[in-house]
Amino acid sequence: MTETTTQDDVNRILWQACDSFRGLIDAADYKDFILTMLFVKYISDVWKEHREEYATQFKGDEERIRRKLERERFVLPEKSSFDEIFSKRDGASVGEVINKALEAIELANKAKLKDVFRNVDFNSESRLGSTKKRNHVLKNLLEDFNKLDLRPSRLSGNDVIGDSYEFLIGRFADDAGKKAGEFYTPKEVSILLAKLVAPKATERICDPACGSGSLLLRCAREAGSNNIAMYGQENNRSTWALCMMNMFLHDVANARIEAGDTLLEPQLVANDQLMRFDVVVANPPFSLDKWGAEKADEEGRRFNRWHRGVPPKSKADYAFISHMIETTIKDTGRVGVVVPHGVLFRGGAEGAIRQKLIEENLLDAVIGLPPNLFFGTGIPAAILIFRRDRGARTDVLFIDASREFADDKTQNRLREEIEVAKIIDAYRARKEVDKYAHVAKRKEIADNDFNLNIPRYVDTFEAEEVVDIVAVNKEIAGLESELVKIRAEMAGCLKELGL
Repeated sequence: MTETTTQDDVNRILWQACDSFRGLIDAADYKDFILTMLFVKYISDVWKEHREEYATQFKGDEERIRRKLERERFVLPEKSSFDEIFSKRDGASVGEVINKALEAIELANKAKLKDVFRNVDFNSESRLGSTKKRNHVLKNLLEDFNKLDLRPSRLSGNDVIGDSYEFLIGRFADDAGKKAGEFYTPKEVSILLAKLVAPKATERICDPACGSGSLLLRCAREAGSNNIAMYGQENNRSTWALCMMNMFLHDVANARIEAGDTLLEPQLVANDQLMRFDVVVANPPFSLDKWGAEKADEEGRRFNRWHRGVPPKSKADYAFISHMIETTIKDTGRVGVVVPHGVLFRGGAEGAIRQKLIEENLLDAVIGLPPNLFFGTGIPAAILIFRRDRGARTDVLFIDASREFADDKTQNRLREEIEVAKIIDAYRARKEVDKYAHVAKRKEIADNDFNLNIPRYVDTFEAEEVVDIVAVNKEIAGLESELVKIRAEMAGCLKELGL
């Protein structure tokens, strides 16, 4: 490997390390092992480099070196470094060695890493096979990671580790298929959402269904600061752990990520009230069934999230939307949420909630996306933008961006410089664009019974070319005459050949 470790170097070796697990367990499962080992290797290399620096600085004074190391972002206990684990790769139970190291690292960093490694078991027979098989797989894994030099002085840029983590999450999502929707929002969709809500470095941002944190990090990048105040909640414990490590590896200092069910047990609470944020974004699970509607009255009394109506028990879409809106700062908050198209037109309780959101002048834009953008579903989705700072403006912008995308084999994709840029330009301009964008007045929406189905507002009909019947008949007659001549000539040729 070259003296400087580049992004491509890291990505290549990490993807090679995944070969240890392919065919043994699903990508949705082995991602936990790979990403955890990346985290351990990185903090080990950082610790090793800083220890060397302090040894030189303090001329080998171990007490001063120890006190200085204790101020590091992560404390690495003795015998828990990657190098120590690697030295035992030929032992009788490699998985047990790794588990003990993770436990020691977590205990030494309780405030930051409590429960982060709880859901990953490197000594699991059910996931990794017999002891002999586990030892073989984990030895290969350690040897692949040993090829990486992740000391900060050797990395080619500040974002190499965080970007490699994102690279792996994206590749795992591609491999994991349907299960990937639980932990990953496609990069270009995250970019689009972040640009639509336009967070500022001084604002507080929340994702109540944050997955591995990619959307939050994209908002931070859009705001131009890793020190932006970020908040999230994730119901899946394994995915929550990925999010925590993702934040650490991107050097995000002000992230508060909670574990638990946002709809039934919101954790982002202060003084028994929902915390409020400048920007709330999410790609929640589509039409989640059995979300807890039967407890809505109890929850409603506590946090008043369902005052516009209780969403149906079989579809949680408006439960997430209602929660998100109620957690925005009054008069200034913005919401960006990915939803299935049914949210735009379904009736019943959802229709009533939708009507109230429009009448309260919260809905700002409806943006239709292409099909097959998201892992786990081929159905087209939409983005809804809600704003509390609309002032006297009561119209709603509709954008039909469903027909423009890059077709990448099994997955469609929005290109940042083409489709994403076009959507953002249309959103900011807020003007009519033929067959693409329409600004609908409140009355027009009311006349449509508050149905937001995009084709009602953006006419994409392409008129067929007018056919000149007389000219077509004349052309057909000419072709038939030509065919008679050709058949006669062919018959003559066949006769000469005696056929």
